[in-house]
Amino acid sequence: MNLVIDIGNTYTKIAVFKQDDLVFIKQYEAVDTGVIVELLDEFIISTSIISTVKKNGKEKWEELLDRNTCLLYFNAGMDKGINNRYLTPETLGTDRLAAVIGANYLYPGKDNLIISGGTAITYDRVDAEGNYFGGSISPGLNMRYKALNNYTAGLPLVTADDSFHANYGNDTTSAIVSGVQNGIKYELTGFIESYKTGENELNIVLSGGDSIFFDTLLKNSIFAPCIKIEPYLVLKGLNAAIHNNND
Repeated sequence: MNLVIDIGNTYTKIAVFKQDDLVFIKQYEAVDTGVIVELLDEFIISTSIISTVKKNGKEKWEELLDRNTCLLYFNAGMDKGINNRYLTPETLGTDRLAAVIGANYLYPGKDNLIISGGTAITYDRVDAEGNYFGGSISPGLNMRYKALNNYTAGLPLVTADDSFHANYGNDTTSAIVSGVQNGIKYELTGFIESYKTGENELNIVLSGGDSIFFDTLLKNSIFAPCIKIEPYLVLKGLNAAIHNNND
């Protein structure tokens, strides 16, 4: 079994895989080493992989995992399975790289457009031959709402409304909802359309915390039949990286 740890700025996600089957998943604001000890007691872990945006704190993980499992730190060099053409691979976010690896592993031989909705919205395409050239980054759903409140004198802080389906708002609150959510919908469809070239069918993979919300925005679009929802794509990509680099 593989232990997968994804350490972000705010949350840490921990998963256990038996081959490709996800048998445990949980998100933590702060991880105490006792959690890892419990998992090592409950599951027979052969390999652990850590992806982290933080530079400090590796010692506690190494002390615990290095003596109990084969410990790997996910990095740009672990991109086996794809042809990474990014000009500055060392600056590519590990979450984006893991998502690309995950999509290519789950849906091989397809043109995959990975749209991840979180703090930011990222768009990354890996083609049917496994070539990855890059992508796009734009502000996320909540960031857009907060920006309108922070950078104006009179606009209120509004939260996302998945029941809103109108083309425009008829008061200030609904106008903000329309601007943010319709703006994202038009952005999503615009990016999808721009990537939908050639004869190959484009496989659209939605991941991240806002993946279900984005699926709602796109449910009446012509692209709906091509959508796959993979909220744990990054974790699955890290697990795939273990398989790919052990082959």
